[in-house]
Amino acid sequence: MQGNQKLNLFSFTMIVVGLVIGMGIFRTAATSAKDAIEPSVYFTAWILGGFVALCGALTYAEIGSRYPVTGGYYKVFSYAYHPSIAFAINCIILISNAASLSAVALIGSGYITKLFPGYNWTDIDKALISCVAIIVFYGINLMGLRMSSRAQNILMLIKIGMIVVLILALFFPQDHTATVAATTVLPEATGSSMSWIQSLGISLIAVSFTYGGYQQTINFGNEVNQPAKNIPRGIFIGIAIIIGLYLLVNLSYYTIVGFDQMKGEREIAYVVMEKTFGTRGADIFSFFLFFGVLAYVNALLMSNPRVMYAMSQERTLPAFFSKQNPNNQVFTISLTVFAAMCIVILFFAQTFDKILNFTIFLDCFGMVASSATIFILRKRTKHLDGTGIFKMKLYPLMPLIFMSAYLFVGISIAMQTPDTALVGLVVLAGFMLIYFLTSKFRTNTPEQQV
Repeated sequence: MQGNQKLNLFSFTMIVVGLVIGMGIFRTAATSAKDAIEPSVYFTAWILGGFVALCGALTYAEIGSRYPVTGGYYKVFSYAYHPSIAFAINCIILISNAASLSAVALIGSGYITKLFPGYNWTDIDKALISCVAIIVFYGINLMGLRMSSRAQNILMLIKIGMIVVLILALFFPQDHTATVAATTVLPEATGSSMSWIQSLGISLIAVSFTYGGYQQTINFGNEVNQPAKNIPRGIFIGIAIIIGLYLLVNLSYYTIVGFDQMKGEREIAYVVMEKTFGTRGADIFSFFLFFGVLAYVNALLMSNPRVMYAMSQERTLPAFFSKQNPNNQVFTISLTVFAAMCIVILFFAQTFDKILNFTIFLDCFGMVASSATIFILRKRTKHLDGTGIFKMKLYPLMPLIFMSAYLFVGISIAMQTPDTALVGLVVLAGFMLIYFLTSKFRTNTPEQQV
């Protein structure tokens, strides 16, 4: 990429912010509070989550700078480990993305049902609404959607605008007599025998979901102007903005709703809006939030089939995954398979909390394995040192902190929901087995060189 086309500090910082801030902040705060035995655990989890995100973003930025190839994770895994691990982890990431889409769709369905309080909405009802949203945008993508960038811009404006509204609620008088719909779920009793550190580990599961996305900085290592200078600055500024926004939103939740009541609120942002701006204001908020979720669903339905296309081009997936509609260039088979994965996961789990644990447990594999490649790349690419690439300071402390944090979260999930952990391990082993069973049907491709 030419120098005048490279990302400047501001653009890279906004990319970091855009990669991380999603729809989770409108739901995961309640889940994190439910698993925290006291407010100190809750706020520690959000601060620690931001610090871990900083360590991870810097690690991935150096990986991308040392190995700047198109193909992202698969190429890095294949180069550092073995194609079988690359295949298995990339498939895990696809399933994790499908689970994330399903989880976010459930967030949207939870808020849209607030507009119809007269009906006793069940988890199955919300799963059906989420399924309809996925099918609608699957159909739109089949027709060849050309407004992806516009949809993403609208989504970003909606997300930032709603976060600002939630923060501004701190400065408005609240109606503490306002009540929420009868569908509010009572908090589960947190075991008094749970230690502070155990509670922190479980609370970090939801926080990790909300802070995710920074790993995509792996794709920008060679596209930033003056990378050694601007990458760390952009990441520090971006993560600082994210931590600040998240802590202010959580302060709003904590102050207006109260720590104990937070534990039982699935649509916690609705409660804040209702107490601050009344039922009408909360309904308007929910309406726009639902459309923000739809834009997110659309974005994932557009991006992930392209990952499957890339894997097909590498001959790790069958050739038919790379087939395109000749009229509109849609990856029809890849899109259909990914949408089907989302719906299967949606009805397999049905609730946000179950999908959350499954998603983050899968992410733990991908995060630890991908960040560990920095140790291999540092040895194999010593000749790049001093050539202007980004090289993090405090190495190897930062990647070790990042890997330890995700091992901690993975162990916490395994202790809380062992069935979920078992399914994740079986899925990983299954994909590795599939790779070797199908290896004779693939033609070897030339190995990438650095």
